Amino acid sequence: MEPPVVSDTCDLSPESFSRLASFITGELGIKMPESKLTMVQSRLLRRVRELGLNSVQEYGDYFFASSSAAEREQFINAITTNKTDFFREPAHFDYLTRTALPTLAPRQDGFRPWHLKAWSAGCSSGEEPYTLAMVLSEYGREHRGFEFSILGTDISTRVLEAAHSGIYREALIAPVPPELRRRYLLRSRDREEPTVRIVPDLRRAVSFQRVNFMDEDYRIKEAFQVIFFRNVMIYFDRSTQERVLARICRNLAPGGYLFMGHSESLAMLDVPVKSVHPAVFRKAV
Repeated sequence: MEPPVVSDTCDLSPESFSRLASFITGELGIKMPESKLTMVQSRLLRRVRELGLNSVQEYGDYFFASSSAAEREQFINAITTNKTDFFREPAHFDYLTRTALPTLAPRQDGFRPWHLKAWSAGCSSGEEPYTLAMVLSEYGREHRGFEFSILGTDISTRVLEAAHSGIYREALIAPVPPELRRRYLLRSRDREEPTVRIVPDLRRAVSFQRVNFMDEDYRIKEAFQVIFFRNVMIYFDRSTQERVLARICRNLAPGGYLFMGHSESLAMLDVPVKSVHPAVFRKAV
């Protein structure tokens, strides 16, 4: 039997879109105005084809009729945005090593080992936490006794699987400085589809976990001295931003640093951090 022909044109009715949009906002906190209808349509087309359905409209009916956890996961994987890069907004990594880490180091005469815990919240396919791992590893080369561990979290199981593998197309590593490429990336032997893989030592320093920022409890017990929560808030309305930031800051240690995206603002939000640098905030000691 021939598979159904699925049109790329928009067949999702305003009523069906409204129902899907309400689910997306309620489940993920993501704003979903009517202007996003075409985007939702395009992102769901692959799932429509995988299921052998005829249209996104038909998929909407199927989705709400099935109500299965497995299909919810597939839907979330399809609908979420996973834009990221190695060394994105590089000024943050300079500030981290030159300013933040020296203030977090133990203030004691003589040698004292210390362990930094960092959280990449909304880590997508792992470029940000692995960038952090490279930067912190370089810092450790110059500061005896320094160790670190990084937690990367995201709502999408698909990107978390990619992040855990630590394998990337070679074209994606262009922002990584050549010296760091030589030290922390392993090249594949496949010249037709060249890839790189993060070296084992760095992969062992990074763990990954699924977190939905709309949950009341993220089930994260650690207190982090550094949290990167960049370019996530732009998808939330102001009230959701405040609630999510309050939960994020529960896991920010006193004196710890919160890094936000440069296009994001905490103005008029009741959160326990103060601005110390563009898009960098600190919790009171």
